[in-house]
Amino acid sequence: MIKRTLCFTSPAYLSLKHEQLAIKLLDENFEQKGNIQTVPVEDVGYVLLDNKQITITQGLLEALIENNAAVVTCDSKHMPTGLMLPLCGNTLQSERFAEQIEASVPLKKQLWQQTIQQKILNQARVLQQVRKIEVKNMQAWAKSVKSGDGDNREAVAAAYYWKELFSGISDFSRDRFGIAPNNLLNYGYAILRSVVARALVSSGLLPTLGIFHHNRYNPYCLADDVMEPYRPFVDILVCRIVQELDCLPEDITPELKKQLLQIPVLDVIINGEKSPLMNAVTTTTASLYRCYSGESRSIIYPEVPNGSF
Repeated sequence: MIKRTLCFTSPAYLSLKHEQLAIKLLDENFEQKGNIQTVPVEDVGYVLLDNKQITITQGLLEALIENNAAVVTCDSKHMPTGLMLPLCGNTLQSERFAEQIEASVPLKKQLWQQTIQQKILNQARVLQQVRKIEVKNMQAWAKSVKSGDGDNREAVAAAYYWKELFSGISDFSRDRFGIAPNNLLNYGYAILRSVVARALVSSGLLPTLGIFHHNRYNPYCLADDVMEPYRPFVDILVCRIVQELDCLPEDITPELKKQLLQIPVLDVIINGEKSPLMNAVTTTTASLYRCYSGESRSIIYPEVPNGSF
């Protein structure tokens, strides 16, 4: 089942009524505006709160968390900054935590090798579709990734990828604080991160304990690892937005947010079949657990389908 993504950008009172998310929109005087709308809590996958005048009840938060929904909060610049997830998202969570913690270094290096290989291959497919250029160098770099990516093929491929992807933008570089469309990429990656973190919890894994990323201040190291091959899906969506606008948006408007919030339902190819991205991520995290448990040595990642741009 495809879960719904709800984004609230104006004052609202959100509560729980008969297992439904009750939405009361408010005007500038905090009076009710229009009729109360309801959405079944079990249908909700992500809730984005992007207004300082939103009230959400504890009862609703509890129901959302019990249904494994992710609640994302935004800062004054309307960028996602906070993420609330269930502490227990799987009945065998403690057992799975133990297997994840005990994963060997060689296994984690192999998993990182597979992760970077698929990331580069997906980046190559994005360049093929967006820029219509040959990508034999990218494909060669993907094949040459060693266990643990000790030669840092990821960085080599990234330098070429970003230079070519936005070649029409003078002095563009991928930088969190850089010029547009970095702002669109930042927003999209934040949404993607919440999708991946939610799936990891659902699979009984600890988002903090990464395969490769090991930042003591980062509570989502594993999410940052697993999302790497999924980033190109955000990139190609941003390219499509920029082309349609025929300009570089300095501000992320409600319409742009609406487009970026489609990330969970973007089409991907996984296991040879088309699937919504959010479902594919669940397939990936489930396969990662099987690697930790010793049932498999391969993590399942998606491919960018033809016609994505």
